[in-house]
Amino acid sequence: MKRTLVLGFAVMIALAANGDAWARSRDRDRDHGDNDLARAALQRGEILPITRILPLVAQYLPGDVVEVKLDSRRGRLNYEIKVLTSSGRVRNLVLDARTGASVAIED
Repeated sequence: MKRTLVLGFAVMIALAANGDAWARSRDRDRDHGDNDLARAALQRGEILPITRILPLVAQYLPGDVVEVKLDSRRGRLNYEIKVLTSSGRVRNLVLDARTGASVAIED
């Protein structure tokens, strides 16, 4: 009985570890897909490079950039930028990736 119980726990732990590994692999593949999308769009001249975007961030929303993502869910390519403001709030700035124009500032 104890042996069956121990074996059952071992199987549960193995399945949980395998599920975590699968999730990490899926996330890694998605991130690589995002990187490929960004690289291809940059090479085609469809988006501004991050070196041109970062100075614009300071104009629209002063603070420290803590995260930048390229997003294609809104029907066009946008940079979604998380900024830590001087007041300690994290705000999201959305810039058109092609022009650098401000699309939205979100809390």
